[in-house]
Amino acid sequence: MTEILPASKENIALAARSLRAGRLVAFPTETVYGLGGNALDDHAVAAIYAAKNRPDFNPLIVHLPGLDMAAQFVHITETAKLLARRFWPGPLTLILPRLADCRLSLLLSAGLETVAIRAPHHPVAQALLTACGFPLAGPSANPSGRISPTRPEHVVEGLDGKIDYVLDGGACKVGVESSVLDLSGTRPALLRPGAILADEIAAVLGEEVVTEQASVDSGARKSPGQLSSHYAPHLPVRLNAVGAEPGEILIAFGPVAPADAANLSTTGDLTEAAANLFAYLRAADQPGYRGIAIMPIPETGLGIAINDRLRRAAAPR
Repeated sequence: MTEILPASKENIALAARSLRAGRLVAFPTETVYGLGGNALDDHAVAAIYAAKNRPDFNPLIVHLPGLDMAAQFVHITETAKLLARRFWPGPLTLILPRLADCRLSLLLSAGLETVAIRAPHHPVAQALLTACGFPLAGPSANPSGRISPTRPEHVVEGLDGKIDYVLDGGACKVGVESSVLDLSGTRPALLRPGAILADEIAAVLGEEVVTEQASVDSGARKSPGQLSSHYAPHLPVRLNAVGAEPGEILIAFGPVAPADAANLSTTGDLTEAAANLFAYLRAADQPGYRGIAIMPIPETGLGIAINDRLRRAAAPR
């Protein structure tokens, strides 16, 4: 049985000991809960893939405290320094080339010569990383392709018995995964939209950020979250619905919506909607219904990331 632990100093130390021994622990970040394993340990990284039943061509994000530790493993470009100083700790993942003597497990890079890294903002995540003293591979703490966890009980629903502990940091504030920016090419490329918007990144860099989307479901990817079907509930998802059809359960958005529907944000606040998204999808994924209908979300600001997750949740499986 997996145990949910209050994120006390003593329990963070206990979790660090478990990770040091090669076992797995889930921890909160500002985006979603991560499934942590020692990123220097091939066996621990392999255990993450096994626990999630994750395709081995889908790379893992490495979590670390900040730039100082990152410089031990990847080539920190001037662009990376600029972005890290502006957005770290926070929900921005940077893809950078591995150093020649990089000690990170090759498994987490899915055969690539790049690594996806970020410094989480959540105080529990930072405390755990400090207690460990090594980076953590930390994909979302859920079975591969399923709805990401934003509360500790969500982790147990999908991974009970497969990991030692879940550190309870409450509900995740952001609620959608980090933005992923590839800095290994000639131009910065946004591979996954998230809470840090392309326009914000472009403003810091003083240059355009291109957007790249995966078009096929085979071969190695530089970023997680690029499979066409991802973040999926068990029930089929119908997007841009004006209401629920017979047998469907409705997830609404904005003030003009049925009063009895679960509403991501009655005021049309995209930040509130993002924080509620995965929890509401989980709550709607109920036996007795034939599908989940979701009202339109504006394709602007954080709505870009929300719609990215919803399109993948609704994709053919």
